Amino acid sequence: MNIRMRRPAVAVVALLATVSTSAAPELHRNFVTCPIVRDTSTVPCWLAEYKGELYFLTLQTDVSAPVNPPQLGHQVLVEGVVSNEPRICGGIVLKPVALSVLPELDNSCSTVLPAEDRYNLTFEPPRPPGPSKGRLAFAADPAAPRPVVAAEAGPRTFAIQFDFDTSILFRHAGQLQQIQEFALKSKATRIEITAYRAASLLSDDTLFTEREDIGKRRAEHVASLLKDAGLTGPTYDVRWQDAPRPDGVNDARLRRAEVTVR
Repeated sequence: MNIRMRRPAVAVVALLATVSTSAAPELHRNFVTCPIVRDTSTVPCWLAEYKGELYFLTLQTDVSAPVNPPQLGHQVLVEGVVSNEPRICGGIVLKPVALSVLPELDNSCSTVLPAEDRYNLTFEPPRPPGPSKGRLAFAADPAAPRPVVAAEAGPRTFAIQFDFDTSILFRHAGQLQQIQEFALKSKATRIEITAYRAASLLSDDTLFTEREDIGKRRAEHVASLLKDAGLTGPTYDVRWQDAPRPDGVNDARLRRAEVTVR
């Protein structure tokens, strides 16, 4: 399957450059491609093909799940580690895996494989069928366990991880709520936010770089959500910068914001 990496015309900088750094370790798979959805009798599963091999990515789940599924009509950035788990839906399992749906439309990303008895899943889907209720950033799942927030007064730093070229998503609700509760209980007077723009070193040694303004957007988005949630008393120090050079192993972790509550 051909890999086409198209970036938006509105982006100021969208780099696709080759680098001299050696490729990621053998067990890592970092690539951009069209996702493939395979139907089953329970819940669809998502796959991707890279260099003639099929990889299992995730199941079709709610948008608040830790790993959001890909979307047909869009390419996906896959950053994962080959595991020794049995194949799922015919694909080698990548675990852990980070998936980032690229915003540009790609009509060629439309492959749907029919259900086959040999690929029927033996477990139930993680959520009932039907659309998500579309919770907002601070509207955490009422069924999820509430995070325990200590009433300590010392500073504490929270790390928020992002998908490629994106900011806050539904799955960040729990973290934002935890920051909010800690700030209220500790009577915080200052909140420092530093967000990073990063890149991903693909398995073919291509450097896939986020747009130039994404660090600023992330930092300001986090600050705006915290203020909208009622944290208007503390002083905010909002910054953004480029992350260190990617290594093909820890690249997904570089796409982050660090929130220190004092």
